[in-house]
Amino acid sequence: MATADDHRTYSIRQLCREFGATARALRFYEDKGLLTPARKGQTRVYDARDRARLKLILRGRRIGFSLHEIQEMLDLYDHDDHNAHQMSVALRRHRAQIAALKQQREDLDAAIETAEEACAVMERKLAEFRPDLLPGAEEYADLLKARLNPDNHHQPFKARA
Repeated sequence: MATADDHRTYSIRQLCREFGATARALRFYEDKGLLTPARKGQTRVYDARDRARLKLILRGRRIGFSLHEIQEMLDLYDHDDHNAHQMSVALRRHRAQIAALKQQREDLDAAIETAEEACAVMERKLAEFRPDLLPGAEEYADLLKARLNPDNHHQPFKARA
């Protein structure tokens, strides 16, 4: 049974505002055949189906699916089987994407750890041989010069009694 929301229409501006998307993105998805808004003159009119598809497109993009993968899953929609086949395919793809994202997270964590270790080694060596080249050393040197310069009328620190 159709509800009032099933017959509601949306402007491109309304969907952009609701989903934080750009009009350019919606037109791009239309060009790729992912969205099929009706037209009233030059104005695009999106229906509940377009809104639902946009929600799935944006979710799929956020997860990391390609537009081709999203299109394949959207094309499996079949109201007669309660979308069982679509959900079965989407579930397998989502599980595979979760595994891939977890692996990427592990790889990123390892890369960050390696970079942090490298930074620590370089900072120790620079501190020993050339502390003037450490990040922030120039600002510290300027601060010391300003504090030690008796001709400086603009003192950053108050003199202690």
